Amino acid sequence: MTKTALITGASRGLGAALAAALAPTHHIIAVGKTVGALEELDDTIQAAGGQATLAPMDIAVDEAMQQLCRGIYDRWGSLDLWLHTAIHAAPLAPAGHIGPKDLAKSMTINIEATSRLIAYVSPLLCQTGQAVFFDDPRGGDQFFGAYGATKAAQIALARSWAAETAKTGPKVQILTPAPMPTATRARFYPGEDRTALADPATEAARLLPMVLA
Repeated sequence: MTKTALITGASRGLGAALAAALAPTHHIIAVGKTVGALEELDDTIQAAGGQATLAPMDIAVDEAMQQLCRGIYDRWGSLDLWLHTAIHAAPLAPAGHIGPKDLAKSMTINIEATSRLIAYVSPLLCQTGQAVFFDDPRGGDQFFGAYGATKAAQIALARSWAAETAKTGPKVQILTPAPMPTATRARFYPGEDRTALADPATEAARLLPMVLA
């Protein structure tokens, strides 16, 4: 029976690369807001002989995530793997000048949506499934207040879940990718020389053995 992998944030970057790399062995459930990018991913997966279910949804919309997880249960009954790469990158700003809307959106997507997804996805993973989060340790860096604080909170939440399920499952992992030329990084470092950055496909190939071991 084909295994299932839910990837939140699958439109581009590491999420798309992980989806393509997993497609030979997993049915990919790809969640993202950009329909065109999801369709491009689907073409890549099909060309490699894999299959995907596209879910053009916003993880911050609670009703959509409930519908998604209920749909996974109705079709497959459970889930083997959840890779959470979705993130909101608020503009860089001094701590005293963070825009209230930027902070609110960062908290909604990076913390609140992640918390709800843990609650919804955990029963699908049961005891034998696995969830993977991806750290980007910017907490305390200058001008990274909104992103760094909410990303750190997201990872703290994941670490708590990992500790709570260490003996019972599901397995929860936190990995740290190398810097990649993603849209998120481009917002932080416009004009950066991207030639030295890791290709997302190369990073996916490096990280997946740690996930599938």
